[in-house]
Amino acid sequence: MNHKATVMDIKSFANHEIVTIAVYILGGKTKEIDTEDIAIKVNELAPGRFTWHKYKDQINIENVRTFLSDAKKLKNGAYLQGSGKKGWILTSSGVAFAKQNLKIMKSSNLIKIPLSKEEKRWNNLEKARMLAHPIMSKLQSNGVDTVTTQEAESFFRVDDYVTGVAREKKISRILNTFRDDPKLGQIVVALSGKVPMK
Repeated sequence: MNHKATVMDIKSFANHEIVTIAVYILGGKTKEIDTEDIAIKVNELAPGRFTWHKYKDQINIENVRTFLSDAKKLKNGAYLQGSGKKGWILTSSGVAFAKQNLKIMKSSNLIKIPLSKEEKRWNNLEKARMLAHPIMSKLQSNGVDTVTTQEAESFFRVDDYVTGVAREKKISRILNTFRDDPKLGQIVVALSGKVPMK
């Protein structure tokens, strides 16, 4: 797809969708991304769309923050979690949306930042931990229906002290990272349904 077609495609997206795609490109599948980094990326993706009217060379950070907040709303897909202070991370629906639409918008601007050493290490350790978890043998023998809430919480490393947004983020990070994994994908999706969001 040529660059001209890509620009036309970008114009068809709502602002909350563009910020979601920017978060994905910057690695927001597994870590929180700073608002300023997102502002730079959205201006690369859609030049001038997030700038001041009078000063076209200046990105309007408040506009970017507003659309990031819009991307959290259920009516807009609930693509993001986070805040201006802590940063922004994708939900499962945000990852699915970004992946689907990046296929349409292939261009040199849409290069994902590679995982850091820390993220690669976390991925490897977390995968090994989950594959070795006692719940795996139970799943093979008896299926997901026999798994208790406590067992599922143990698998995701959440307990009664991990609640609200912290709980959602922890589960989202695992889902976002391992949903497409051939060994863990179906398991993490099935078990996430057993974990209450409290």
